[in-house]
Amino acid sequence: MLLRTFGWSFAVTAAGLALAGVLWGWQGLAIVGILSILEISVSFDNAVINAGILRKMNAFWQKIFLTVGILIAVFGMRLVFPVVIVAVTAKIGPIEAVNLAINDKAQYEHLVTGAHPAIAAFGGMFLLMIFLDFIFEEREHKWLGWLERPLAKMGKLDMLSVIVALVVLLVVAMTVATDVAHGGGDKSATVLLSGVAGLLTYLVVGGVSGYFEDKLEEAEEAQEAEDDGKGSAAKPAVAAQEADRNGEASKRGSVSGVGLAGKAAFFLFLYLEVIDASFSFDGVIGAFAITNDIFEMALGLGIGAMYIRSLTVFLVRKGTLDDYVYLEHGAHYAIGALAVILLATIKYEINEVITGLVGIVLIGLSFWSSVRKNRQEGKPGEESAAKSEVASGV
Repeated sequence: MLLRTFGWSFAVTAAGLALAGVLWGWQGLAIVGILSILEISVSFDNAVINAGILRKMNAFWQKIFLTVGILIAVFGMRLVFPVVIVAVTAKIGPIEAVNLAINDKAQYEHLVTGAHPAIAAFGGMFLLMIFLDFIFEEREHKWLGWLERPLAKMGKLDMLSVIVALVVLLVVAMTVATDVAHGGGDKSATVLLSGVAGLLTYLVVGGVSGYFEDKLEEAEEAQEAEDDGKGSAAKPAVAAQEADRNGEASKRGSVSGVGLAGKAAFFLFLYLEVIDASFSFDGVIGAFAITNDIFEMALGLGIGAMYIRSLTVFLVRKGTLDDYVYLEHGAHYAIGALAVILLATIKYEINEVITGLVGIVLIGLSFWSSVRKNRQEGKPGEESAAKSEVASGV
């Protein structure tokens, strides 16, 4: 199973490192390897979040996430994105931006650094909304009960997460954005505009995907009710439950139909890609501390992104999020921490190692808490692995 899940990642790693060695020698090989490790370390929490969404998709869309999605992640966020932000912020054409990236790397890095406040505000607000929507929602399992219980009660207020996010954005714009180290000067207007854009992006993509998810669930419930009505007289209850468990994945495909399932999965896919984009901001910006070559950057970060996707599918197949119930909590707290860090970097320099360690520590603590909970309840911790693998069908 490990080879089947990480096979493509291993293959891409071997090919990528070989290509780096041929094109740039031992130094380029080392840089690409370091960038790959950097991407994995700062994006592990991304994999946990992705897994929570990916398990709602069928096998086809999980494969799309690993194929088309990785192309978007590598070429879109790790290669095209740095060029686009320079072109937009410096008000130059994309061809000129590419020419700068190849022939004047110092100037290119300077322009990217100048665009950092806008990037950090957009990504920080998007990630902050993910965290707030999670923490304000009533959940069966509570990791930090003393904090999550009162916040869940407060979350019953409509649009509370949006209100809190806007207040945070205003505070950031009036404080850290008034004297920015990156690019210099007052960036309040830029931060406000970019932050609102990040918030709106979250609301649009998340809202549309949620709408189709609700439609999908309604169709499934209607079909289940119809099936129960037809088969209740012919099948014992135990047999019906067993059939429901074993046929859950296939029923999802037959119930939703191509159109409804396709729309729901498509917008969830878009949601995943936007999340990946937000998570990649710190990796892309941090990569400039290692190299100014966008091709080395794209290759190294792309290899790391491939492992994040493979790890996402691994978590889905193993049923890890079901067995270790606090992992999602840890990942969302890591998202909240990353959002705060991104907003803080508008003015202050924060080492990427700290960013990566914060996420790893929070997820590690949530994993340890989940293991303790399983031991206290006498759960083996792996009981749903095979069941989840059958359901995923990947």
